[in-house]
Amino acid sequence: MDNDTTRERRPAADARPVALTVAGSDSGGGAGIQADLATMGAHGAWGTSAVTSVTAQHTRGVDSTHVLPPDEVAAQVDAVLDDFDVRAAKTGMLATAPVVETVHERLASADLPVVVDPVMVATSGDRLLDREAESAYEDLVADATLVTPNADEAAVLTGTEPTDVESARNAGADLVAMGADAALVKGGHIDTDGVVDVLVTADSSAVFEHPRVADAATHGSGCTLSAAVAANLATGDDLVDAVEAAVDFVARAIRYHADVGTNGAVNHHVALRNEAAARETIAGVERVVDDLVAADASALIPEVGTNVVGALPSAESVDETVAVDGRLASVHDGVRATGGVRFGASSHVARFLFSAREYDPALRFACNCRFDESVEAAVDALGWPSATYDRSEEPADASTMDWAGRSTFGAADETPVAVLDYGAHGKESMCKLVAPDAGTLSERVLALLDAVEG
Repeated sequence: MDNDTTRERRPAADARPVALTVAGSDSGGGAGIQADLATMGAHGAWGTSAVTSVTAQHTRGVDSTHVLPPDEVAAQVDAVLDDFDVRAAKTGMLATAPVVETVHERLASADLPVVVDPVMVATSGDRLLDREAESAYEDLVADATLVTPNADEAAVLTGTEPTDVESARNAGADLVAMGADAALVKGGHIDTDGVVDVLVTADSSAVFEHPRVADAATHGSGCTLSAAVAANLATGDDLVDAVEAAVDFVARAIRYHADVGTNGAVNHHVALRNEAAARETIAGVERVVDDLVAADASALIPEVGTNVVGALPSAESVDETVAVDGRLASVHDGVRATGGVRFGASSHVARFLFSAREYDPALRFACNCRFDESVEAAVDALGWPSATYDRSEEPADASTMDWAGRSTFGAADETPVAVLDYGAHGKESMCKLVAPDAGTLSERVLALLDAVEG
């Protein structure tokens, strides 16, 4: 390496699309400007901002608010637009009619896509704006690329109260009739089994549904959603793709929330945490594979082979798990992997791991082993918490892994280490082991091997 420190180096700039947020601050970091900038950065956009109000805020609520003069808000917007090539903007808390009018004037003349999050009604149902400010929103909504009200805000803007998918679609159509290019009526406040968000444009509609997360930390979810859409638009996504990706992002950010403050917060860095853990997850699976090969774990390899699976910390799909491409097999001189380690290489064991993570999200690694009376006796001798299921008892209309998860992890007093699958329907019986990390999984598999062979 050239160590000549006197040599002048050429810059290697990181070109990013620029997005703008015009909103209030949140000293707790869960919502407002802070959430917007974190979300934009997580989506690869450079976040710029214009602060409309300063709040003393935490995960329990807002203690005080100071609204900035409209001229100060305008000066911030002008400064950003004067120097940056802003590709998309979003608005959040605008607080007063003069601020709403000022922001509308500035953004309407900027010729860029604008996502309007009409912050009008608190989660408690309290109105956050006076009637004059609510009326001022009509012009801002009319020029919006997308408006993202929750059910209460949609009712304020349109007079139509969303209570289900159809009425949410009607409220969205009313917002489009007001002039918005599109409306996303958010379903977090609607009493449905899952969370249903409805996107309406002039000529189509789409429904995005996710399971509802119990006792969820949702403060700032609306800010995060609109910021994610704006960032996606800034990076060049079309509207429907930008919305769908943002909805998925927020669903994940709520499920894997940040454990901070009293009530927790939406995890704006959830995708970055996954990316950062990719190498560690690959290395973890490789470590377990190497240990099984070195120990000649033939006694634990079933006829269908063994796979070792590692999930990213906030994995939601098989593509976000690492496994052996082809599995581990017994050969004449021991155990060998039939392929390398890659993302998306497992289906069955990965889906089993997901069923376990529904009940204990800390679980990240799993593998399948041979199962017979000797393995059952070894699990019992090791004193591990275990669970069993018999596929002959599986309901005809059930998903095997969902049913297995409910009948084992869902019914257990403590997280099982081993799940004993009695097979049926022509399927081989199996013992599946789970662990929060690769080192623990390796220790458990080798302990089971010793107990079976001893």
